[in-house]
Amino acid sequence: MVATNINTRVQKHRASLRASGLRPIQIWVPDTRRPGFAEEVQRQCQLVAAAEVADHELNSFMDAALLDMDNEEWEA
Repeated sequence: MVATNINTRVQKHRASLRASGLRPIQIWVPDTRRPGFAEEVQRQCQLVAAAEVADHELNSFMDAALLDMDNEEWEA
């Protein structure tokens, strides 16, 4: 009977969320426990870092954006 109570609560909770305009979705993400995951992340990070160093236009754009942010008033 405990499983039935839990199932009922879950169904009520989900119905409440749907009634408030939300819908369930399923998201697949990389498995961080998979062998070789850390090495692949490191490899990709090195590629991005090398591309950023070589892209002087991107660096100039980002520097200008940072200066612009310092000059703007941001609302919290």
